[in-house]
Amino acid sequence: MAIPVIDFSKLRGEDRKKTLAKIDNGCEEWGFFQLVNHGIPVELLEKVKKVCSQCYKLEREEAFYKDSVPVKLLNELLEGNTGKKLEDVDWEDVFTLLDDNEWPSTPQDFKETMAEYRRELKKLAERLMEVMDENLGLPKGHIKNAFNGEEGCEAFFGTKVSHYPPCPNPELVNGLRAHTDAGGVILLFQDDKVGGLQILKDGEWIDVQPLENSIVINTGDQIEVLSNGKYKSVWHRVLAGTYGNRRSIASFYNPSLKATIAPAPQLAIDPVTKEVEQAYPKFVFGDYMSVYSEQKFFPKEPRFQAVGAMQNSTNPIMYS
Repeated sequence: MAIPVIDFSKLRGEDRKKTLAKIDNGCEEWGFFQLVNHGIPVELLEKVKKVCSQCYKLEREEAFYKDSVPVKLLNELLEGNTGKKLEDVDWEDVFTLLDDNEWPSTPQDFKETMAEYRRELKKLAERLMEVMDENLGLPKGHIKNAFNGEEGCEAFFGTKVSHYPPCPNPELVNGLRAHTDAGGVILLFQDDKVGGLQILKDGEWIDVQPLENSIVINTGDQIEVLSNGKYKSVWHRVLAGTYGNRRSIASFYNPSLKATIAPAPQLAIDPVTKEVEQAYPKFVFGDYMSVYSEQKFFPKEPRFQAVGAMQNSTNPIMYS
């Protein structure tokens, strides 16, 4: 069993209807799918691979093995010979690229390359959200407008550059603990040689196989809310491994912290009874993030309950 692979370029041709259906299935039945022919130039993707690998090698690898928390904790665990597993740390080197934070300066073309890449990924995310609007029967721009919130509050777009170095004892530590993503649309440019990413499907962990120059798409908790549960966020994790240095570049198109998120009204009405069946509360995304930061690696349903209680919602709520 493998997650769907979808040719995004076919949206522009005679196979548009079939491609829309494939994306709808990817969102509804899987929560993850891989896009090929997505419009991001291969030359740019190759440059991204190069500069991110060089950045890690030149600026971060030595410090990871010498000073990082997961390495210190793993060494302490081995010295203690307890046989336990590290449950509260990830075997991951990570930094974040935002519009207004400091970026690595090595190699020389890192900033220019990653700025161009982020521009392309943001456009792709917005095209995907329009496809989701269409598949869900929502007005064009509904998801994007919901994420922007009030006037002057733009959606958040961040990029997390991660490496998962070889681990001498992968059975004792997670690469990245299982979780669902808090936000909206996630676009992952993963390593095309070293695997490790898995999703939970029908109670079974399934590998997301490396596919050269594809973009892995998954939907976060806020898409689940906006779709009133049709497009559910999916549990995923990364396994630590003994070989290879797995590269992972994940970009997140999330709501503004001030945006109010709620099920789209069109999707909260039972088509037969015409009664409102809103499966999730209305809330401010910033409040959700305050809950998520404490409960990221725990079941998501209590997160929705907690943020609903914060809003003192008087609407009848049936949690999925």
